[in-house]
Amino acid sequence: MRNRFASMLLAGATLMTAFGAHAAEKVTLQLKWVTQAQFAGYYVAKDKGFYEAEGLDVDIKPGGPDIAPAQVLAGGGADVVVDWLPSALATREKGVPLVNIAQPFKKSGMMLTCLKETGITKPEDFKGKTLGVWFFGNEYPFLSWMAHLKIPTTGGADGVTVLKQGFNVDPLLQKQAACISTMTYNEYLQVLEAGVKASDLVTFKYEDEGVATLEDGLYVLEDKLKDATFKENMVKFVRASMKGWKWAEENPNDAADIILENDASGAQTEAHQKGMMTEVAKLTAGSTGALDKADYDRTVKTLLGGGSDPVITKEPTGAFTTDITDAALK
Repeated sequence: MRNRFASMLLAGATLMTAFGAHAAEKVTLQLKWVTQAQFAGYYVAKDKGFYEAEGLDVDIKPGGPDIAPAQVLAGGGADVVVDWLPSALATREKGVPLVNIAQPFKKSGMMLTCLKETGITKPEDFKGKTLGVWFFGNEYPFLSWMAHLKIPTTGGADGVTVLKQGFNVDPLLQKQAACISTMTYNEYLQVLEAGVKASDLVTFKYEDEGVATLEDGLYVLEDKLKDATFKENMVKFVRASMKGWKWAEENPNDAADIILENDASGAQTEAHQKGMMTEVAKLTAGSTGALDKADYDRTVKTLLGGGSDPVITKEPTGAFTTDITDAALK
């Protein structure tokens, strides 16, 4: 009898385990770039069991130079992606219906970093200079800024020559460009780590220039939100992700360690990731995950104000929803 009872308990435990495994809803997140502290909140949420507590089994897919999050999403390779709003709105206007469901990043980390020796002290001094610019959707904030300054991007003494910048800082170090695109939390630190003194640099933060656009939001396909189960999974995903972000803000060094543990490439260093996490925390600070309509409107206005060649040509409709964060934040 005892053996039979033990067998029944074992069978019951096996069934419960199987049920628990079956009950976990799978969610695939596609990142905008490689594993680094820029995405710490998601790795923390997975490491600390925040996703598991919500009944989710989350697969985090790193990005890279040849990976466009919107294309991955449209192709069914992910349920939700991290992308910048300018890229998402431009993609939506081209026919891929991306919808912002949450906005963990409150501030922009994008800036131009220039060598002081070039004589650049203000944006008007960009004229006649070569500037490094990222593409693959990252060029939109820059193009909008130049349009606002009425500086052509076709070269010449009154314009700027655009150097298609790789995802490194070599053009500045090798003096191929007077300025390059950098993020406060990554490439700027790389320039300093290469031995360039901060006193030898001049930086222009998009946030300070009044042309900042929203970065690192969470996006899904519009049609998917018609599915009640998918929508509920996104509520759980956003709730757990924001727990991860707030934990990372409060424990930056530990969050950086979690990133290093998940970096399959082994390319990241402890010092860089800890420095990055400190800077990223400044951009997520104050965010609950809910999209601020004023920030959204500012981004749209910036993108529409592109002169004869704006990033988007009309006011977007349906490009964001607060339904997910409204439910997640209850």
